[in-house]
Amino acid sequence: MPAPALPRRATLQLGGAALAAGALGRPALAQSAANTLRFVPHANLQTPDALQSSTLVSLNAASAIWDQLFGLDSKLVPRPQMVASYELSDDRLRWRFRLREGLAFHDGEPVRAADCVASIHRWSQRDLFGKRLAAQLDEMRASGDKEFEIRLKQPYGQLLYGLGATACYIMPERVARTPATTTVTDFTGSGPFRFLRDEWVSGASVAFARNEKYVPRDEPPDMWAGGKVAKLARIEWKILPDPATAVSALQSGEVDWLERPLADLLPVLRGQRGLKVETIDPIGVWSEFRLNDSVPPFDNPALRRALLPAVRQVDYMQSLVGGNPELYRTGAGVFLPGSAAASTAGLEAITGERSLERARQMVKQAGYAGEAIVQMAATDLASSAAMSPVAQQMLRDIGFNVDYQSVDWGTLISRANAPGAAGRGGWHCYCTGWAGLWVSNPGSHLHLYGTRPNPRMEALRDAWFAATEAAEQRRITEQMQLLAFEEPPFLPLGQYFTPQAYSTKLSGFIPSPVALFWNLEKSA
Repeated sequence: MPAPALPRRATLQLGGAALAAGALGRPALAQSAANTLRFVPHANLQTPDALQSSTLVSLNAASAIWDQLFGLDSKLVPRPQMVASYELSDDRLRWRFRLREGLAFHDGEPVRAADCVASIHRWSQRDLFGKRLAAQLDEMRASGDKEFEIRLKQPYGQLLYGLGATACYIMPERVARTPATTTVTDFTGSGPFRFLRDEWVSGASVAFARNEKYVPRDEPPDMWAGGKVAKLARIEWKILPDPATAVSALQSGEVDWLERPLADLLPVLRGQRGLKVETIDPIGVWSEFRLNDSVPPFDNPALRRALLPAVRQVDYMQSLVGGNPELYRTGAGVFLPGSAAASTAGLEAITGERSLERARQMVKQAGYAGEAIVQMAATDLASSAAMSPVAQQMLRDIGFNVDYQSVDWGTLISRANAPGAAGRGGWHCYCTGWAGLWVSNPGSHLHLYGTRPNPRMEALRDAWFAATEAAEQRRITEQMQLLAFEEPPFLPLGQYFTPQAYSTKLSGFIPSPVALFWNLEKSA
């Protein structure tokens, strides 16, 4: 029997903090103070090592713990962060960087150029922008405690963007020597907050303390750029997967900020004194139904294409944010709508006439023989919990035998990303969302390349990296979208914007795709 959807309107009748009383540790939460922020993230933290995890919640933690050489501003332009100055040679093959004064790790040791070199090396083993650097690298070395240089075999115009837009976090050299295939266990950081590992209880709580040694830039904060001033002494995360419990905790003042409140509960929150509902992320979330193209029957491109006529993006978007059209966009292709990579090439695959009957015929023509399709659904992640039943019904409507498996988000990601998952993981598909920044270009759009090598798509990606003109890059991303509809690695489900809810005692929020804790203040 298929697993039920997350209980919604019929069960979410809230009246103050009644639901929270038995679910939260009241004595601990009651110790709130003006210098402590209590935050409810959208999912459990598996690791702060964002290079080892593609989850947004890991980036929330990593951006607090570690600093970056460059940071993207609100216009998505990389600006110096830990770097004081830099220069590029006339032949565009040699970059020189100098660090700011006063940079120190949480253990008091100064940040050195050697730490930066080691951190970049680790990043370049896993991140697509980093791998591109590794492929073009001639030499990277520290030329002093505060200076290092990167020598290239050919120009790399995306270097600064890669350093500022991805998980290139600066760690102590001893930590950065950890292979990129291994999760770091030493969380000594370089950023505005210290990770309190002794207080980390997976599935329950995470804590950070202000890094008193951190020296912010003397500039206004602008997304990930500018001054990162930690005004709060302590940040506490409370992992509350039940949306009703989380909302009740906010209503009662036991927590201060909900990252992703359930859409059905927003009217309740908007009407309550002392609370504010606001969209803090200006970029939004792009959603997908990911397909495992490494295993039968989805190793057959024709069968994956057969799903396209059945996709109604509006159904998925409304399952997430309700009927408010201001909170979602349909007609989304394989790249983020509104980004430089977005195009209309082949978009009729999603925007054309929807037909379950046509999809059923295509499924039969593709040779589907009734094999069980394992669909994973994360019940503790609101977006997955909302979209997964919609996808399940779609699959059943067009003739698939669905084995619907409810799991937690950590288990889902572990199964999807585990080595050998294509052969042993036993999964075929799942719904998820990506912070829009990461699907705005071919360099960070990881799922675009499928679960097995796709030489055609990878060749287009390499051509995009090599292109120096915006028009040529756009031509290439159009070809990538056409190929993605010919051999779908996923089904695009739309773009949505999630309002966040917080106490009016908080101020200083910085618009960003990830939750940022610097610049925040809390009144008594």
